[in-house]
Amino acid sequence: MTELRGIAASPGIAIGRAFVYQEEHPQVPQYKISEKKLEAEKERLSAAVERASSDIEGIKNSSHQDLEQDEIRLLDSHLMMLQDPSFFESVYNRLEQDLLNVEWVLHQTVRELLDKLSQSSDAYLRERTADIHDVSKRVLNHLLERDRNSLADLKEERVLVTHDLMPSDAVAMNKRMVRAIVMDAGGKTSHTAIIARSFEIPAVLGLSTVTRTVRDDEQVIVDGNTGVVIVDPDQETLEKYQKILNEWQEHEVQLMRLNSLAAETRDGKLIFLKGNIDIPEEVDSVISHGAVGLGMYRSELLFLRPEGLPSEETQYEAYRQVIEAMDRRPVTIRTLDVGGDKVTDRLQAHDEKNPILGWRAIRLCLSEIELFKTQLRALLRASVHGTLRIMFPMISGIQELNRALDILEEVKAELRDRNVPFEEDIPVGIMIEVPSAALTSDILARKVDFFSIGTNDLIQYTIAVDRGNERIAYLYEPFHPGVIRLIKMVIDNAHAEGLSVAMCGEMAGDPVASVVLLGLGLDEFSMSAVGIPEVKQIIRSISLAEAEELAGNIMELRKSEDVDRTVREYMRQRFDLVVY
Repeated sequence: MTELRGIAASPGIAIGRAFVYQEEHPQVPQYKISEKKLEAEKERLSAAVERASSDIEGIKNSSHQDLEQDEIRLLDSHLMMLQDPSFFESVYNRLEQDLLNVEWVLHQTVRELLDKLSQSSDAYLRERTADIHDVSKRVLNHLLERDRNSLADLKEERVLVTHDLMPSDAVAMNKRMVRAIVMDAGGKTSHTAIIARSFEIPAVLGLSTVTRTVRDDEQVIVDGNTGVVIVDPDQETLEKYQKILNEWQEHEVQLMRLNSLAAETRDGKLIFLKGNIDIPEEVDSVISHGAVGLGMYRSELLFLRPEGLPSEETQYEAYRQVIEAMDRRPVTIRTLDVGGDKVTDRLQAHDEKNPILGWRAIRLCLSEIELFKTQLRALLRASVHGTLRIMFPMISGIQELNRALDILEEVKAELRDRNVPFEEDIPVGIMIEVPSAALTSDILARKVDFFSIGTNDLIQYTIAVDRGNERIAYLYEPFHPGVIRLIKMVIDNAHAEGLSVAMCGEMAGDPVASVVLLGLGLDEFSMSAVGIPEVKQIIRSISLAEAEELAGNIMELRKSEDVDRTVREYMRQRFDLVVY
């Protein structure tokens, strides 16, 4: 028996036989060509691109595929990459310069591009390399006249074990036969993670060596709640997890019965539970899991598509689609929040030594005014279709906030002059994810309508720990007394000015933290859709007074491990659930 620990990317528990999916890495030949053969090589590439496009169209039109809208959009984005002349322009240039066969030139060009993007500090950029890899590999296979394996023909229920999963493979796979997904690579924002959560398939990613550990047809236990994968379990472990699985399934059925009920404590405190989304097609899942609104629609993916920066009209349509789909439920859309590395050919930071502290989020927007104004115009125009709230990310002080608000007022004035309708009184808020913002939250609260605490960044900035660094990941502690005190300070300062406070980081969706956050005074929890019923049940099972007592007790503790132990023990005693 072997136990592996990775990233809990999609909740749930599964037990099954492994299907180890490993595509061969083809040997790419390298040989010189004459100038006379340049046109022939270019024609070979064009033909391969055409066949790759036909493959994708075939997946879209396959009668046995039941594709979601986000999957169709992903395939469409791959088609656009294949139809974009600039995507292969560097290949043609290098082909003429090196006079080498086209498959070798394509292979080398893409490898250099992927190496560059994989060094980005921005998780979204790193994980979007999968699209480039996917499309180029499909073309390369046709150049080599090599058929790709397909997961669409999976005939029996299996636990899918793979090093990585190309986006089109994830779309095409027979999801009804996939009990769980475990991968060497991947993170919570990868295409695989998004699709797994969408179809409620348990997934553990980032395992590094799982494909070298698991043999085909070997029994595997996948715990997507805790990120644990157990290979070849002994009988005792198998029986233990079978019991846990049965309890989990019963628990899930019970939780879904809460969808129509309010998240109200036993002594009458109403809490708002909302969803976080990356793409418009996730709205259905948010509604079906009982959310009362969207606490954060991340707009980044609109800006990271292969066709380049989105137009005002493209953004307007995306925002309108989400706002209308939420049917008057409040929708909070975060303005562009990308890292300091290269985003597109237009947005490029030069030689940043520490991009996570550099040109990113609101700083980028305040220096790229037209980009920012375009997004704000699209948001304001979309506001007439429902209930919109605008949120600025990574505000570090009052100067940045004032400038962002001034630009918003300028855009409003431009639209008034053009007689373009929009909602005049749109609530505007900020994310509190920088310690300086938390420490001056009393000042910032006088200028906005709401706060949303972004714990992912607030924790790493407060403790000075990169949670992606394996050597110091153990220091990333949500229950660090310094973090808890900052959260409490932000909530108290906001409430003093009559503001509500939301939380949209991963901590908000962690059931272990829910009672503590409730006791600290949090008004709104925003999380992945699948986490909403669990947190709702906890809130409905406890009084605000009890939560405040727990929060008060941990505020007196001095060490993170003491806080963590106290909270987990409380949750285990109060709530009979294995995830604690």
